[in-house]
Amino acid sequence: MTLLNLTVGELLEKQVNLYPNQEAVVYPELNLRKTYKEFDGMVNQAAKGFMSLGIQKGENVAIWADNKPEWITSQFATGKMGAVLVTVNTSYQAKELEYLLKQSESTTLIMAESYKGTSYLEVLKQICPGLEHSERGKVNSPELPYLKNIIVLSDDTFNFGYNWNEIMKMGDRVSDDDLKKRQESLHHHDAINMQYTSGTTGFPKGVMLTHYNIVNNGNQIADCMKLTSDDRLCIPVPFFHCFGCVLGILAAVSKGATMVLLEQFEAERVMKAVSEEKCTGLHGVPTMFIAELNHPNFDTYDFSHLRTGIMAGSTCPMEVMTNVMEKMGAKEITIAYGQTESSPVITQTRTDDPIELKVSTVGKAHPNVEVKVIIPGTDIEQQTGLTGELCTRGYHVMKGYYNNEVATRAAIDSEGWLHTGDLAVMHDNGYLEITGRMKDMIIRGGENVYPREIEEFLYQHPDVLDVQVIGLPDKKYGEEIMAWIILKDNANTSVEDIRTFCNGSISHHKIPKYIEFVDEYPMTASGKIQKFKLKELAIQHLE
Repeated sequence: MTLLNLTVGELLEKQVNLYPNQEAVVYPELNLRKTYKEFDGMVNQAAKGFMSLGIQKGENVAIWADNKPEWITSQFATGKMGAVLVTVNTSYQAKELEYLLKQSESTTLIMAESYKGTSYLEVLKQICPGLEHSERGKVNSPELPYLKNIIVLSDDTFNFGYNWNEIMKMGDRVSDDDLKKRQESLHHHDAINMQYTSGTTGFPKGVMLTHYNIVNNGNQIADCMKLTSDDRLCIPVPFFHCFGCVLGILAAVSKGATMVLLEQFEAERVMKAVSEEKCTGLHGVPTMFIAELNHPNFDTYDFSHLRTGIMAGSTCPMEVMTNVMEKMGAKEITIAYGQTESSPVITQTRTDDPIELKVSTVGKAHPNVEVKVIIPGTDIEQQTGLTGELCTRGYHVMKGYYNNEVATRAAIDSEGWLHTGDLAVMHDNGYLEITGRMKDMIIRGGENVYPREIEEFLYQHPDVLDVQVIGLPDKKYGEEIMAWIILKDNANTSVEDIRTFCNGSISHHKIPKYIEFVDEYPMTASGKIQKFKLKELAIQHLE
């Protein structure tokens, strides 16, 4: 398959030329509808607004918000004027936000006022205490030396930053020609998107993805779904995650499809949007589909137009897949697998695959993508049918980790193979089955949770001597988090004390559901902690 040498901005403009009057962006709950031509106009104005603010090509611009219209506008606006969009998890609390802004060297933060009861402005003030006394464009915080600009998605005015309407008006100060010149200076191999992920041996790393990476991955995802400009794709998954901004937004735009968007997931709101907007595609992690299928009002909604979509994030049970295909009518739904470092999709099932393949495998490699399974710790290819580490090579492999050459070299070998750290079996038909993870990463409800990050946080508790975090099987979320804690001598800390320590400091989905105090851990002869034995003990105890 021929790969596209397009920037994110050029991809949008291609569809504007082909389908100018086709609906591009639809927010049913906001009564917002924009054609491709109208949406492109919004994007251009925002891009010029960013340029007026002084943001240069290659500067890092962080965005911390749920699926607001300004989020998707910013994705394409930065794609046109060349700033790198750094996506921030909506659940982040103060320490996580501080780390990301500092490590990414972001000069600008676009942010919502609040999310699910959390005041983002109050969180920002915790890590930037002098914020309210700062001038616009001159945020002055010793903890955040790079941050200068704050853009708040609000109608209010702020002495320390701008609201979105002000940025749009500032776009009038920059000519269309200046934007065009900036856009022409971009190259499709430039980094344009940065998303944070991590392994079990360190803090989150900024994955640098290029226009080439994500434009082509989105296009091939859409091809596997047989997506066309006739489709209307409902995207209720978070934009800050690859699932939202690549499998959702870029896949839809690559074919000129209509995006039906929701600011936040809620089962009935999704069903209402699918029904009233006659959606032909729907994305979600298994827990989302389960919530929709089990909703008491499920039968009152019309799914007759639904055909395809993507289920990803964790393994889908047979019963759920059957119900999605039969009760919801999405007979051509696909399963996708990958990781942020691979833009993200490596393998995907096809629309006409039998249900057995959709529940037992993660599909086969995309065109132009190489995959192999190796014997862990070697470069020897594993035999078909036997477990090994999945590696991949191709256009989709990240540019690298931001300011972390050591980690980049550890992830991508000298021959360009990205080592996923996932254990897989290659079947004779080329379809892959994921059997486990070499890393200790926990996937809870489609969210990647990294034990080391939680361990490092809990170590800060004055009574904690040592802590080990593991994932346990869970029917609802796929996995739940458990912390095994050794307390310091004479400490009287309770389980509730540990939870209170976590609340408001780390994301809700990272707070351990299970906490166990112990005197020692099972160890190997060489002194290494045996996490797998902790897991076995926990499962026995819970049963």
